[in-house]
Amino acid sequence: MYIPKYFKVTDVDEIWDFVQKNSFGTIVTTELGKPIATHLPLGLNKKGDDYYLTGHMAYGNPQWRTFESCEDVLVMFQGAHAYISSSWYSHENVPTWNYQAVHMYGKASILENDELIEDLTRMLEKYEENRENPVLWDKLSPQLLESQLKGIVGFKIKVGEIQAANKLSQNRNETDYINIINNLQNEASPNSKQMAELMKNKRKNTN
Repeated sequence: MYIPKYFKVTDVDEIWDFVQKNSFGTIVTTELGKPIATHLPLGLNKKGDDYYLTGHMAYGNPQWRTFESCEDVLVMFQGAHAYISSSWYSHENVPTWNYQAVHMYGKASILENDELIEDLTRMLEKYEENRENPVLWDKLSPQLLESQLKGIVGFKIKVGEIQAANKLSQNRNETDYINIINNLQNEASPNSKQMAELMKNKRKNTN
């Protein structure tokens, strides 16, 4: 991913926190030279100094069969993004787009059955945690779980390289930066409002 120096993020803890909050990712591999992709919720785990992404896909999805032949799997995560009009600047310029994105590269392998169950248990706990009637692994019938496990393949990706970008108008002067935030807040798009809030928080944390 091309990342100008203004927008490059290198703090691993910051990146990991971002991915935890935007964990619906896109997995890209190749098959006979053709890129293929699957969109999935992913788990994030750390063992010692190593970082792993975990997840599962349908057994009928042919992508998992490409893991062994791919030296590197690409996983992409996206956060807030919004159109930035150059009419919001104090000088003539062209429009642009603000965004957050993380690319992770790593080697994928298939999970054993007990590893898959452990990962599914964690995923249910994460997404059902604050629900009134949480659907947790130990509350589901063994018969249902056994039948569902037959239809999926679990995997883990040992992360080897991370590329992260926060393009949040950091290269703009204070007047333009504040004006961008104010105009984004007035946009109808939820993405624009989310970007405005993100930019406000980023500036607050750096001052």
